[in-house]
Amino acid sequence: MNAKLFLFAFIAAIGGLLFGFDTAVVSGTTESITTYFRMTDAMLGWAVSSALVGCIIGALGVGKPGGIYGRRKMLFASAALFFISAIWTGAAQTYNGFIIARIIGGVAVGAASVMAPMYIAEISPAKLRGRLVSTAQLAIVTGILVAFFSNYLLASLGDNAWRYMYWAEAIPAACYFVLLFMTTPSPRWLVEVGRVEEARKVIRLVNSGKGVDTVLADIQESLQHQEQSKGVGLFRRPYWGLVVIGMLVGIFNQLTGINVIMYYGPMIFKSAGFAEESALLQQFAVGATNLVFTLLGMALIDKLGRKTLLMVGGIAMPVCLSLFAYGTMNEIKGYYLLGCMLAFVTFFCTTQGVVIWVILSEMFPNQIRARATAVSCFSLWVANALTSFLFPILKEQYGVGRIFLFYAMATLCSFFFFWKCLVETKGKTLEEIEHLVLRE
Repeated sequence: MNAKLFLFAFIAAIGGLLFGFDTAVVSGTTESITTYFRMTDAMLGWAVSSALVGCIIGALGVGKPGGIYGRRKMLFASAALFFISAIWTGAAQTYNGFIIARIIGGVAVGAASVMAPMYIAEISPAKLRGRLVSTAQLAIVTGILVAFFSNYLLASLGDNAWRYMYWAEAIPAACYFVLLFMTTPSPRWLVEVGRVEEARKVIRLVNSGKGVDTVLADIQESLQHQEQSKGVGLFRRPYWGLVVIGMLVGIFNQLTGINVIMYYGPMIFKSAGFAEESALLQQFAVGATNLVFTLLGMALIDKLGRKTLLMVGGIAMPVCLSLFAYGTMNEIKGYYLLGCMLAFVTFFCTTQGVVIWVILSEMFPNQIRARATAVSCFSLWVANALTSFLFPILKEQYGVGRIFLFYAMATLCSFFFFWKCLVETKGKTLEEIEHLVLRE
């Protein structure tokens, strides 16, 4: 693999690490902040999901500036917001101050969730794109694992441990901002804004000088359609069906319940009979499983394909979720529930987890990619925010088992959706995918 290509992809993917850390760090702080800010169940739900409201704002709002100023500059902005949020959240003295700081972090997460995979997709050759874009997912699960482990280590610092858990994010955020200076703008964005010669240099750099004119010609041809269809909105022909599919891909991803596990895992493990410190350790086991099997998914995505992996997950995950729901509803506690949860996480990160950001970064034509990806991520974060806000409230009313039974049914429905509505994009250039999906 070209060294420059790997370096650019690796640096961009650090946005995913911060994404994972920022969204997962809250799991180790829920009890402490509930006590400190004297929260009700609804207030806790808002404290957790407020960051996801920021994600919605960031994901939906980054598309247009990402098209005007470029993917790279939006990643710089995300890094700065991650740093500000980390410092502010840890220093918060009031509930409202905490909420504002978490929303700022959420804006950074939402923007990075759109721009990092898109940037990597636009600098990558077709044969490597799936593997390279999935490095963003690898970085996300690494960030989640780092957050879980950091929470476990810092838990011994007493009543103020939760502050240090949030402050820990400032270090990788500052490193990310500095490392971004080593990257280049996306060649597709450079062509889009008329900087063709700069784009040629970047393509030569990341392709080791191979097929530069062909890649450039493909980009220019696809962008010609942008001028011809400038007045056409996302929800008009020929794009509306594709955009709706992208939105549903994002929604089904969250209806697996994966982020409820990531945000409320220690609470769930405590209800399964584990002590508080042990519950944090079990959450670390979830993060480690997530990381290991994301690597397996990365190895499979360009071999088996995106659609195949999604369909495998659509069958396997409902089984694990149903067994977990059965155990919870029948008060089977301890390692049975941990085993069911780890099995679910294994199948999630091998299939949907590793595929989701790849498919959303490549399924849309060049001329609408920034906006359509932003809208799809917006739907993902709305679903995430709703499930996260409602979980502590519904947990008290219906119990954990019934909630996870619903996730099992929703995930089974996703199998039929992926089978019917998605096309396989493995091994195709972004321009070939454009012709394929518009023909469909």
